Amino acid sequence: MKIRFLGTGTSTGNPEMGCRCEVCTSRDKRDQRFRASVLIETEGKKILIDCGPDFRMQMLKTLETDYFMHLDGVLVTHEHYDHVGGLDDLRTFGREKAVRIYTEDYVAEAIRTRMPYVFEEHKYPGVPNLELHTIENKPFFVSGIEIIPVRLMHAKLPIFGFRIGNFAYLTDLKTIPEEEYDKLQGLDILVINALMPREHIAHQNIEQALEQIRKINPHHAYLTHMSHRFGLHAVMEKTLPKNVSIAFDEEEILLI
Repeated sequence: MKIRFLGTGTSTGNPEMGCRCEVCTSRDKRDQRFRASVLIETEGKKILIDCGPDFRMQMLKTLETDYFMHLDGVLVTHEHYDHVGGLDDLRTFGREKAVRIYTEDYVAEAIRTRMPYVFEEHKYPGVPNLELHTIENKPFFVSGIEIIPVRLMHAKLPIFGFRIGNFAYLTDLKTIPEEEYDKLQGLDILVINALMPREHIAHQNIEQALEQIRKINPHHAYLTHMSHRFGLHAVMEKTLPKNVSIAFDEEEILLI
């Protein structure tokens, strides 16, 4: 399995427009973050998790080194714009057949409401060719690959994380219902959100993310969905346990 971080930033991205803090003005490319998304390749299949407003630029960078023009499925964690704002840009991936979007019913309805032109009976030529598949909190398959949803709470909003093999991607969570931890046993790689050092109403801060990592106990964990308040990559990575890394855009992980 190959995991490519397309984006590792929060909803405003890094640098944040108009900000002149040390992170937003950093010349370290690891501090420059698109909105959070990840591309997974396993058993010859390509699965995208979330499709935010930076999708076009993320894919232009990806296609420089790994040319392909198909996706076997897109998993959507929740309806917030930084996770679905790039769905229109999937049009180039749907020329041969529909791009299958997997998400729960309330998110699917939000997508239909925001993009009615995509789902009309008589479509305007060139609109994205998307096919919505609603999922529940139970395993399902994408082109033969088993996907295990993991219920998370984004403040009071129920959202999904996903486990694929011994890899799990959990973003935007504040808490994990106790009954979901069994799904996260025996992980080789855990990706989990860590917004910034201080408390936030809907996202984990760094210490809360580290607490979850200690409880889940993966072989290795990567932090994602970070704001400019997270701190400089080069400084913060020295403060973390050996089994925890800070993910950065375009980073690739090979999981054997």
